[in-house]
Amino acid sequence: MRLGRSMKKKEREMEAIVESESQNQANTKPLFSLPSSGGPSVAGRFNGVSNLSHLQSPALIKLCSCFYFLCVHLHWLRLTKDLMEAVVIDAGSKLLKAGFAIPDQAPSMIIPTQMKIMNEDGSLPDSPSLQANNVDPVVRGFVKDWDAMEDLLHHVLYNGLGWEIGNEGQILFADPLLTPKAVREQLVQLMFETFNISGFYASEQAVLSLYAVGRISGCTVDIGHGKIDIAPVIEGAVQHVASRRLEIGGADLTKLFAQELAKSNPLLKLDLSEIERLKEQYACCAEDDLAYEKTLKSCQEEQHTLPDGQVISIKRERFTVGEALFQPSILGLETHGIVEQLVRIISTVSSENHRQLLENTVLCGGTVSMAGFEDRFQREASLCSSSVRPSLVKAPEYMPENLSMYSAWVGGAILAKVVFPQNQHITKADYDESGPSVVHRKCF
Repeated sequence: MRLGRSMKKKEREMEAIVESESQNQANTKPLFSLPSSGGPSVAGRFNGVSNLSHLQSPALIKLCSCFYFLCVHLHWLRLTKDLMEAVVIDAGSKLLKAGFAIPDQAPSMIIPTQMKIMNEDGSLPDSPSLQANNVDPVVRGFVKDWDAMEDLLHHVLYNGLGWEIGNEGQILFADPLLTPKAVREQLVQLMFETFNISGFYASEQAVLSLYAVGRISGCTVDIGHGKIDIAPVIEGAVQHVASRRLEIGGADLTKLFAQELAKSNPLLKLDLSEIERLKEQYACCAEDDLAYEKTLKSCQEEQHTLPDGQVISIKRERFTVGEALFQPSILGLETHGIVEQLVRIISTVSSENHRQLLENTVLCGGTVSMAGFEDRFQREASLCSSSVRPSLVKAPEYMPENLSMYSAWVGGAILAKVVFPQNQHITKADYDESGPSVVHRKCF
């Protein structure tokens, strides 16, 4: 009898404990509340310990509480991934700019796009020249070698920016002007199927360069390593019919510089990378065409000592490089100079937009940092026949230095702060449903 009464007493005490615990949990707000994700989840069934009051075992309550907190932790990890800053990539023919979307900072990675072929042991293959071991994933702005591009992006994302396999984030790419549809589709396919990213967006470099200086309308003159793009942009949309792409760029100016140097230094033997460095150090623009003509007759000589001790002379050739942009006949091209090209392009747009395009001209690319280039551009603009003359937009003071070298990247970082939080990008679900062609519908 005592044992029976004792057992019943224990049962009543246990029931009282469970009832008391249930009442306490019912009156207590849950520590975490999982946001709805569009459908029921395992964690959602345990949204607050108070939902466990129907269970009659404290051990089960404890077990389910632990499971609930595990679900919360997993959800927090998913949120951390979603809140991770998007990566912005601008892959040029010479340099790749990449980094997390922080608009008031320069990209954390600026590396050569060109890659080297290596043996498995890390040595270089036997070849008649060093150039034979080089691979260019991007040629004149467009991706040409997709295997090399995949290797380059893998290095950038996982080694350079610290992504972890299985925890990939979102990417915004800067597209060159007039990128073929097939190239855009192959890029988005590479991103989702090879890198398993969670979100993708792409925008044209011209639009992004304007965003970097606080404009949505204007005209960009982008002098890249392999091309020159001149693009009028109205309300964030490139006017493709009026845009112009010239198949010349910094690489062609380097070759011109090499040819001119050879005339003054016939015994000189340098590879293009060394010529490139000399061009960046010495090339400049004359004040105008008359000043350039004077350099042909008389020009002060510069002496440069090479690492091997060889001394070379640099004369008028340093002015020839910059002059070729205003007189393309120097390169053997029958076309107008860069300022005249700009004015002619804008004249094809509706006249009501001429003023806002010309008065918001933005210079981009490494070549525009050449000594004297901006002054010469302004001087040529003041002499043009247009009633409204091109006027250059200055970068805001709070922006990074040398903005013209990576303005498209900075504009991409600004745009990434809008498209990803507002879910305007391509998601994995979008890609799975529509395939690579979704890029033309969602990225414009």
